[in-house]
Amino acid sequence: MSARFSRLDDWLAWQETAHPKKIDLSLDRVREVLARLAPPLAGVPVITVAGTNGKGSTVAFIEAIYRAAGYRTGAYTSPHLVRYHERIRIAGQLPDDAAICSAFERIDAARGAVSLTYFEWGTLAALDRFAAAGCEVLILEVGLGGRLDAVNAVDPDVAIITSVDLDHQAFLGDTREAIGAEKAAIARSGRPLIVADPDPPASVLAHASAIGATPLRYGMDYAAMPAGERGWRWQASGDECIFPAPALAGAVQLRNAASAVLAVRCLQTRLSVNDAAVAQGVRNAQVAGRFERRGHAPEWVLDVAHNPEAARNLAANLRAYPVAGRTQAVLGMLGDKDVAGVVAPLSGLIDAWHVASLKGPRGSEARALAARMDAAGPGLQVMCHADVPAACRAAHDASAAGQADRIVVLGSFITVEQALRCGLLPAAPDGAAL
Repeated sequence: MSARFSRLDDWLAWQETAHPKKIDLSLDRVREVLARLAPPLAGVPVITVAGTNGKGSTVAFIEAIYRAAGYRTGAYTSPHLVRYHERIRIAGQLPDDAAICSAFERIDAARGAVSLTYFEWGTLAALDRFAAAGCEVLILEVGLGGRLDAVNAVDPDVAIITSVDLDHQAFLGDTREAIGAEKAAIARSGRPLIVADPDPPASVLAHASAIGATPLRYGMDYAAMPAGERGWRWQASGDECIFPAPALAGAVQLRNAASAVLAVRCLQTRLSVNDAAVAQGVRNAQVAGRFERRGHAPEWVLDVAHNPEAARNLAANLRAYPVAGRTQAVLGMLGDKDVAGVVAPLSGLIDAWHVASLKGPRGSEARALAARMDAAGPGLQVMCHADVPAACRAAHDASAAGQADRIVVLGSFITVEQALRCGLLPAAPDGAAL
């Protein structure tokens, strides 16, 4: 069978429309093709991470810790910011076009008549590449929900739920209880389920009990607390350590780091990791677009926050890292998101909003977005722009030269991606993810 395409861009463009539905939650298709593909991954420890927010940071902490300990890691995350390759990391490196195309070719040959979604193609490609690279531990981020997400076709040795809040209600339900039940389905009988949400829905714990998983709850079975200049204190079942402060900013990152450390501890008999490696990993972990700060006068802050919980975390970070000047926001959101729920926690911290249109079937025009912002409260200074680059230019031009202003880009992975491409942002610091 000859290759369907020779270029990665052609493969991805075809995958976008090849399946009848863009989002089609089911495990049947991916399980069938995975069984045919049969990547040699038996015995490789798997950590699966689900949650409304905090997944990418938690994956980054776990990946950095195992890399510091000398293990060959395979990390799968989504969506990407700039390049598709970001979804698949092997020992911290991204595969090239040829490697991903080769995986797609094998999947195409194995699937027969089975139709796959864009996300299912990507999940299978990641598993194919991890097997080919001889990865010693896999860290897999759930794309949407958990129960019927393609990642759940792989049985995890440790499952993590970072947080549970309202998002993707059309697919997961419109209550925290319903969404929690979807996410809890990544747990497995007799294996740890790390519950990082300090106030988890009852459905999460009920599911763990029903299947015989072992819940480990933040604030009860493990915890993190600041330890002054020394960093922060991690505690769990009589085990206590001091680790350096994460490079990732924000109080919520201590909880994410604590969950990552606990996951590593759960696999200690299979993958031995000393405290020095944990400290190095916590200190070095980077992830783009999560309160990512670049430059000064103005400072740019990139944050993919697109639901109320993420906006509350962003607001807490902005308060913790104040600037002397004005704060402007560049906001672009998809049409199915809770606009007022995102804007409200930030309304008292933003001096001016530059609202951008996002194209595509799920996108929202700037004027429609601005109209929905009214529900967050009166008196917002809002300016509409044709696209994200135009909004970034306007915010940049409005910043006072030489003053300690900042520009916050938020609302969607798409918004942050387009801001990164607009040519105005300073380069990421050395060692940053992008």
